[in-house]
Amino acid sequence: MSDPIQAIDALLQPFNRSDAPGLMLGIRQHGRSLVRRAVGLASLELGVANTPRTRMRIASTSKHFTALAIMLLAEDGKLGIDDPIQRHLPELPALSPKGPTLRQLMNHTGGWRGHDELWTLAHGMAQQPTGMSLGVMARQRTFNAEPGTRMLYSNGGYRMLAMTIERLSGLSFAEFLRMRIFAPLGMLDTESVASDLDVRPGMATLYVPELSPAGPTGGWRRGVYPCEFEGSGSLVSTLDDMLVWLAHMRSERKTVGSAATWEQILAPTTLASGEVLPYGFGLVRHAYRGIEVIHHNGAVLGGSSQMITVPAHGLDIMILANGAPVAPAQLAFKCIDALLDDALQESPVPRAAASAYGGLVGQRYHAPGTGKLVAFGQAGDRLGLSWMGGPPLPLRERSGGLFLDFLDVAQNSIAIDFEGVGVTTTPPPTLTLREGGELQLLQRLPETPPDTAVLAPQLCGHYRSDELDADAQIEYGVDGQLLMTLQGRYGRLIARLNPFSDTVMGITPTDLLIAALGASNIVNIERNASGAVTGLRYDSARTRGLRFVRKQSNVQ
Repeated sequence: MSDPIQAIDALLQPFNRSDAPGLMLGIRQHGRSLVRRAVGLASLELGVANTPRTRMRIASTSKHFTALAIMLLAEDGKLGIDDPIQRHLPELPALSPKGPTLRQLMNHTGGWRGHDELWTLAHGMAQQPTGMSLGVMARQRTFNAEPGTRMLYSNGGYRMLAMTIERLSGLSFAEFLRMRIFAPLGMLDTESVASDLDVRPGMATLYVPELSPAGPTGGWRRGVYPCEFEGSGSLVSTLDDMLVWLAHMRSERKTVGSAATWEQILAPTTLASGEVLPYGFGLVRHAYRGIEVIHHNGAVLGGSSQMITVPAHGLDIMILANGAPVAPAQLAFKCIDALLDDALQESPVPRAAASAYGGLVGQRYHAPGTGKLVAFGQAGDRLGLSWMGGPPLPLRERSGGLFLDFLDVAQNSIAIDFEGVGVTTTPPPTLTLREGGELQLLQRLPETPPDTAVLAPQLCGHYRSDELDADAQIEYGVDGQLLMTLQGRYGRLIARLNPFSDTVMGITPTDLLIAALGASNIVNIERNASGAVTGLRYDSARTRGLRFVRKQSNVQ
């Protein structure tokens, strides 16, 4: 058998460069250091290398620290986790008697739209002024989904939790975490840094690839997150601090948080439909090849992370990157495979071969009532499902249908009944989709979309969204493309509209960076009984049913 440490070193070798950002990998087992590596540059400008002591953002891996802080306040008797958020943030309107509660915000079932996607939609990459995130969310008058019915990942929900921590503790979010979590464990290099514009000692610069219409140029730009993200992704840490934390997290003896607190943090989430998800309060817990793992990953502009522990084997892994083109989650599981090979079970996950569903490749299906859109494509040689305009993900196969589960899409599962479809050259006119345990009927869209020139007179004009606090102008360009300009108070976003039918369009930002982040989403067209366009609904994986009302047509 080959040396697993050498195998792990080989995984890092493609990123061991002196002209590009890099990453760090730390592995301990039962407290003994197995791997402590850093490759690539912390500063391209100064030619400074990453070291194991370099500080980097852990991004959304921050979330379970925010949840733990809420639980510590519950231990103090200052809140109940089933309190409605409006009890602590009265600026937010009461939209439903079902919440969202603090519990629902911690497990992403609160249904409230997040400030970050709303901001980017209205302002592009313009910096969000400090203190504005609450107002962005307070303008909402409708939910993404009724609280408790769907899991839709929400940075905004965790921003609300951070503000709740500040109001009830009387401390800043950063100071509460320092006093109650980091200092007791000696995590002296870990803190909340509220903005990428803030300067801290020992921190790596975050980088994103420089892009052109033809693709990456080979150059780099600084990654600066435009929105407030304390609570959702603001923590900075090191390999050593995070490995101390992982050992604490899997230990039966806790320095921070009671046994009851940790039991709740790690408990799975049950939706109103009865579907059970492996996500707790900012942590994922499930079986991998016969062993239990607990983990969370993160991504910000120019940074990514993966934190994972295998409690039964005392194995802790932390990965931090400042721009290296690495998938930290995949790298972490490859490390587990290398180190625990003898203890792992073979558990191949059947994926649907594209050749078995040839008639579906290239087809789109739409649910008129809810605006849901799926498209079938190829993910390698597998049948891929594109959900709400995202990239195709390889479908898992089971009797009677195909599905994507939480580990594929980081939300409630998506299942499609393919009974009797199989190999076909004639795709069915309808399909049944189950999202979050609830059924919806999908209708196949025409393979030939409507002519943009014909659709343009119906769509061009001025629209307004009060919830977004932004205006939208649709125009027909000389190049035959439909362009939508979304104008907020501090910036704007320009996007191309690609009609799929006379009721639904794809929307792709012209900003290359935003487009590269996967922001290709959906616009549903609303019409009155006579067929005239009265408004639009914007839908994405994390924002649902955001309405724009038509104010003026460009056609006289």
